[in-house]
Amino acid sequence: MDGGVAAGGGRPCAHLAALVLARGGSKGIPLKNIKLLAGVPLVGWVLRAAADAGVFHSIWVSTDHDEIEKVAKQFGAQVHRRSPEVSQDSSTSLEAIREFLTHHHEVDIVGNIQATSPCLHPSDLIKVADMIQKEGFDSVFSVVRRHQFRWSEVKKGENKMTEPQNLNPAKRYRRQDWPGELYENGSFYFARRQLIEKGYLQGGKMAYYEMRAEHSVDIDIDIDWPIAEQRVLSFGYFGKEPLKEVKLLVCSIDGCLTNGRIYVTEDRKEMVCYDYRDIVGIDLLKKRGIQVRLISDRDCSKILSAMQLGCIAKVSATNKLEVLEEWQEDMGLSWKEVSYLGNEESDVECLKKAGMSGVPADACVVAQKAAGYICKSNGGCGAVREFAEHIFLLLEKVNSSRKQMEEMSSAGEKMGNENSRRGNKERMKKD
Repeated sequence: MDGGVAAGGGRPCAHLAALVLARGGSKGIPLKNIKLLAGVPLVGWVLRAAADAGVFHSIWVSTDHDEIEKVAKQFGAQVHRRSPEVSQDSSTSLEAIREFLTHHHEVDIVGNIQATSPCLHPSDLIKVADMIQKEGFDSVFSVVRRHQFRWSEVKKGENKMTEPQNLNPAKRYRRQDWPGELYENGSFYFARRQLIEKGYLQGGKMAYYEMRAEHSVDIDIDIDWPIAEQRVLSFGYFGKEPLKEVKLLVCSIDGCLTNGRIYVTEDRKEMVCYDYRDIVGIDLLKKRGIQVRLISDRDCSKILSAMQLGCIAKVSATNKLEVLEEWQEDMGLSWKEVSYLGNEESDVECLKKAGMSGVPADACVVAQKAAGYICKSNGGCGAVREFAEHIFLLLEKVNSSRKQMEEMSSAGEKMGNENSRRGNKERMKKD
């Protein structure tokens, strides 16, 4: 979003900057902020949400680490290199934000978004931006509603009993009868420059924004990475376009299905290495009704024949995108129904086009930038199987969303029929 004039008139818009603090040092998980979570660097989830919200004049990552800087730029963010003074274990978020503001005088409002909140959605950020820009709040922070009974702590050696803090044990609430309490969840803190310069992130005309419980995932708390990945796959934000059921996977042969190495015998015969797990992955995709096709920019037809995969393949492809477009059109698919696994510069345009894209862990940098999912496995070492599992997880999300929509539609239809019957009965009584 560009800075400028408000849509309703001549008053200039206050410059709203998204700022993600991503220090390189992490005592719990080394370089946690760029550790892959469901195939995406942790910081990438919130940067994607911030970009798609369309309400920020600029999006920044404040870091002291070169690798975090690279990842931030891959997701389109600008980078502020923070000083050593605010990069210590004892440094506070407020100190880092105040330092950022001293170098960026154009910024009027800071939306401090926590990198550890991967289930953040653009819709939340849009509503909060309106609260600041249109409703005139000085600070807005995120909360989540919890239904937890609290008791006073009794330390060892103290001669006293615990006391209830928010309930009467004689009249315990049922969950559905109690609204619960609001707790900060740390997803974001929006505040005006004037407030921050006085040493506050919360103050002035202040409000909270309540997030949905399923979107309130904090990696600092949910330190079990596999559990966090499942939460993200179920409730994370995957982009503006809704997910669709994948019907085609196109896989680059060299560097994805194989490790990219070619062994040549004395009689000039080629040999390659592949992982049996990847063959199993291809079989599983086929059983789920997903067609698998292979592509290569060199002639490896003899090797494919020897592997006996039973997949349609295109070798000596001088333009992979043209081949992909031809297959997509022949099958009558939308791009959201096409997935692509590549690893080289020749795969980049295909990765950008496909609705679901992935690369092995050892893919080239430009391919990684274009992909939506980065495998933990290298090419020829289980990357195809891993990407297949990723597709299956997203298909579960698609099917779950479809089921919810059907249930809502069915419930609405039943309610409409019931209202209609009531109306008919009332008319009959009047007659």
